[in-house]
Amino acid sequence: MSTAASQIDRVDAAAYTVPTDAPEADGSISWDATTIVLASIRCGDYEGLGYTYTHSAAAALIAKPLRECLLGADPMDIPALWQAMRRSLRNIGAPGLGLMALSAVDHALWDLKAKLLGVAVLTLLGRARESVPVYGSGGFTSYTVDQLQTQLAGYVAQGMPRVKMKVGSHPEDDPKRVFAAREAIGEDSRLMVDANGAYGRKQALALMDAFDECKVDWYEEPVSSDDLQGLRLIRDRVRHNVDVAAGEYGWDNWYFRRMLDAGAVDVLQIDSTRCGGFTGFLKAAALAQAHSIPISAHCAPHLHAHVCCAAPGLRHIEYFHDHARIESMFFDGLPALRNGELAVDVARAGLGLTLKKQDIEAYRVDA
Repeated sequence: MSTAASQIDRVDAAAYTVPTDAPEADGSISWDATTIVLASIRCGDYEGLGYTYTHSAAAALIAKPLRECLLGADPMDIPALWQAMRRSLRNIGAPGLGLMALSAVDHALWDLKAKLLGVAVLTLLGRARESVPVYGSGGFTSYTVDQLQTQLAGYVAQGMPRVKMKVGSHPEDDPKRVFAAREAIGEDSRLMVDANGAYGRKQALALMDAFDECKVDWYEEPVSSDDLQGLRLIRDRVRHNVDVAAGEYGWDNWYFRRMLDAGAVDVLQIDSTRCGGFTGFLKAAALAQAHSIPISAHCAPHLHAHVCCAAPGLRHIEYFHDHARIESMFFDGLPALRNGELAVDVARAGLGLTLKKQDIEAYRVDA
């Protein structure tokens, strides 16, 4: 279609809460459900679809004030619309729920723009790689050892050469659980641990020593991501082939810049559902590239596939159990998982996703 006179004529949002398939916990919190918030932006016969994982209240922010920034606007002008939405959150509070709502809308805008042009979002962004490696993620601290081993071994059987487990709820049990995980996945698979900031500095160092015999090579948030000095301390003291990672709670480039300037991480984690969508993700990726630090995408694996095939310095995507499960429940047309990598079908316009409207209606909740 001609996009010369295209205008956004409708913006909608809805929230859906999906119970977990088993009790889940990490080193900081526990939960029994995950909420996905969908944003829909229409331009004539074309619809852009985006989403984030957050509280259902984000749907109300999309309805107002973000909708007011979009109605009547040209969907081609994503940078201008992003800035307008960001300004509209000033008195509400952008970090946190505000930017997560904006993220869903930004994803929908990219989907809509690509559909209007008849191309995939990846084509619009520009491809840097054919596919993106993933790592299997779950291994919750609430799992029994049998559950832990079954899940992680299952990821390896699917062709994923790296897996991640949670630690930190009961530090005294963590060495035994890590050993059990290594036993389940064999010697050739890479083993990653995520403490979600649950450890103190000295405790984190002592436990990393205990994990050494299991060849753990990824130490995520061993201390709070707010403790940049602590992250730097641990990064300087762990063995050379262990990556210290953090950044998943980053909302904007000020956050990422402080973390990178502090030399706090070997790998910067970025979450498109939190940092302002693909627009925010690419800003953070460019900042990491300027610091010569690789990046890893946090959660929402199928959503991240497009931007991660385009982003510089990309290491991998987290194939998080809850989100992979929800995305398969909610959408047809997901990027294909083969041999431990996600590949985008560039023949499908936009994000390539089709919403399973009848299947998901039972999970809808009020904003």
